[in-house]
Amino acid sequence: MSNLEDKPDELDCEATPASGVEIMTPRDVPLGGPRAMRVRRTLPQRHRSLIGAWCFVDHYGPDLVADSGGMVVPPHPHTGLQTVSWLFTGEVEHRDSAGHHAMVRPGEVNLMTAGRGISHSEVSPPETTTLHGAQLWVALPDDARFTDPGFAHHAPEPVTGAGYEARVFLGSLLGDTSPVTTYTPLLGAELLLDPGTTLTLEVDPTYELGVLVDSGVLSVGSTDAKSSDLAFVPPGSSTLTLTSYDEPVRLLLLGGPPFGESIVMWWNIVARTHEEVVDWRERWQQQITDAGLVDGWFGIPVGDERPPIPAPPLPNARLRERR
Repeated sequence: MSNLEDKPDELDCEATPASGVEIMTPRDVPLGGPRAMRVRRTLPQRHRSLIGAWCFVDHYGPDLVADSGGMVVPPHPHTGLQTVSWLFTGEVEHRDSAGHHAMVRPGEVNLMTAGRGISHSEVSPPETTTLHGAQLWVALPDDARFTDPGFAHHAPEPVTGAGYEARVFLGSLLGDTSPVTTYTPLLGAELLLDPGTTLTLEVDPTYELGVLVDSGVLSVGSTDAKSSDLAFVPPGSSTLTLTSYDEPVRLLLLGGPPFGESIVMWWNIVARTHEEVVDWRERWQQQITDAGLVDGWFGIPVGDERPPIPAPPLPNARLRERR
């Protein structure tokens, strides 16, 4: 998914120390015009931009396509990151310039590696009437951010126990391990809790964790989080206790060790310096002509001839670096 804000924030991103569970609430972001989809964005925030290598969390729906217009995101670029698409309801068609054409379906993860540069598009098909899910980004470390573009798909088998069901789409949890390759250690899983369930998970004590609540009210440790909240849990504990109350809970559990690198994230670009952002933006703009998208640094999504999304103007001030 593209960040379609007309004036995307400049974000100098680095981890912020924390001593306990922190509840981050979302901001509402429209993806385009007045009838466009709206998303609830919990990451990045000005005081916290990364949870492990996770650098972007958008949560949307359930939205009726008849009201929202569905997901219609024409060709646009990405660099320096991986996108992770996870749906609860509906379908989205993905096309990218590395030649991949795939459907995003509930319970199946699609991970796209942008690396040195890729373009892609995402469109909900006519038969999808409701959209509900999350779009997530992972920052690539310095030694991998110029890797070739790529794509992976995985449909994890559910792991079940007393009062819970889990699907592990990245990393390892509850005895299951995803085969999807990442460039830093990561955890990504969907969990469903029955009412009145307490689940204590064994987790890596070096990981920062983020608990995105999709539905219901959840106790994370001893701190309550409601729908669309993102609870941040700092490293240090080898267990994480989650408790539902009198209604079912659905959540995404994200995590990874502190990233350890500062990044500059602007629009759909994850870079290290102002100059890199300027260069990648110019490369994209050079591909956009009166005829549409021509071949170039980012390539052309296979089978998609719609007009591409132009890059927004850069801010007047220099994009700052934080080391």
